[in-house]
Amino acid sequence: MTYDAVLNWMFNQLPVYQNQGKTAYKANLDNIQLLSDHLNNPHLNFKSIHVAGTNGKGSTSHMIASVLQESGYKVGLYTSPHLKDFRERIKINGTCISEDKVIEFITANKSFLEVNQLSFFEMTVGMAFKYFSDEQVDIAVIEVGLGGRLDATNIITPEVSVITNIGLDHVQFLGDSLVQIAAEKAGIIKTTVPVVVGQTQQETAAVFKKIASDFNAPIYFSDQEQYQDYTSDLKGSYQKHNIKTALKVFDLLQEKSWNITAYVIKNGLNNVVKNTGLMGRWQILSHAPFTVCDTAHNEEGLRYTLNQIQAINKADLHIVFGVVEDKDLSKIITLLPKNATYYLCAPSIKRAMAVVKLQMLFNQFGLHSKPYNSVQEAFNSAKLKASKNDTIYLGGSTFVVAEII
Repeated sequence: MTYDAVLNWMFNQLPVYQNQGKTAYKANLDNIQLLSDHLNNPHLNFKSIHVAGTNGKGSTSHMIASVLQESGYKVGLYTSPHLKDFRERIKINGTCISEDKVIEFITANKSFLEVNQLSFFEMTVGMAFKYFSDEQVDIAVIEVGLGGRLDATNIITPEVSVITNIGLDHVQFLGDSLVQIAAEKAGIIKTTVPVVVGQTQQETAAVFKKIASDFNAPIYFSDQEQYQDYTSDLKGSYQKHNIKTALKVFDLLQEKSWNITAYVIKNGLNNVVKNTGLMGRWQILSHAPFTVCDTAHNEEGLRYTLNQIQAINKADLHIVFGVVEDKDLSKIITLLPKNATYYLCAPSIKRAMAVVKLQMLFNQFGLHSKPYNSVQEAFNSAKLKASKNDTIYLGGSTFVVAEII
């Protein structure tokens, strides 16, 4: 099979949450445990850090990986979803898994995957774990795909568990309250393994403390820690929370004899993009007009991002915006600035919300908008209408950003 043929099979033969949403979700760990046994349990052959959370888990994962790379370790990094190329999900020291390795894994295991009807995410996790084992990484940073307790990554026993924060997202799977969602994400807490929680939230702190106590796991809330000011090349204002979360992880790794100095922390945090290839986090595309994209896609994430957008002292604001169908816009839409011009679009995935429906909602809230046939068409129109002193923001969905960068 060619690489393109493998990708076509992966995306079309098996459920993919990225495209299908809820129908691709598997509410148990049976299949990933079955696959892991078939692969001789590769996750037992490397150390790991497990990162969950509603917002910030991708950025935090990349920060941790970057610093560990600067420390001289061979570092695996598993994240999702990808923006441009499937191989972005599986990296070692910032280099994507090769096309040949993807082909090799699918070719060797295709019959097993078909017979056992593994989901796209389950087989991708299996591929990552086997690759990290085969390449003998020193440690792998593993980002949870969805939730925590029932996520396919949750067969590892890490050095440190991380929960960045809790917000209302994916409520159809995880519950419609912060307490319910916290309980799902706290499912990554393991016996005696220290856990770092990025933000102390009144509604969820007790949940985390109770579950950590049940597992005799030391728990730390990183926003209560005092650190010297560190900067990062990830420039969104929300990154200050992720930096503190990563710093606490480094404290705990140092206690476990991992060699991480203040010097490499500084270098690692300021070279995240260079070291790991992270894209789409407050990524500046041009300066005249000032054009920025961000993958924030839920209430909390968009609140931070839109506040930062509105703080920019520019003339007019142009927003290229699209969302997925299962997104609850009732709270998100109230965050959107009234003084902006909106260029509405639907990303090229099955889950995209139709532009006609999106515009109806915008009209109800008095937002000035115009529909477009594609993300690129919407962006091109924004660029034509914006002066060099204006601001263009692209967002609402990871998949909108993916079609631009």
